Amino acid sequence: MANGKELIMPAARQDAAQRLSRIEGQIKGIRKMVEEGRYCVEVLGQISAVHEALRGVGKLIMRNYLENCVTHSLRSGSKKKAQETYGELMDVIYKFAK
Repeated sequence: MANGKELIMPAARQDAAQRLSRIEGQIKGIRKMVEEGRYCVEVLGQISAVHEALRGVGKLIMRNYLENCVTHSLRSGSKKKAQETYGELMDVIYKFAK
């Protein structure tokens, strides 16, 4: 925990880091495609792939948040902590669903 908040669990952290490294490589590839003046549809296809890969990382982090942070907070027995968690959860869901 840091500042009273749960952190990303080690397995999820490693998975997310690996995924983000691959995404970083994809983004470098997109930059190269743009610099080379590649066909727009090809570039857009790669941008779409990166977008989906980022959504995958978001799902992974969301699962970690629900399984660890939210569960721990709700099982703590504190009504105040539970209410704060519900508010935070609603904010996270709203942001992630955009």
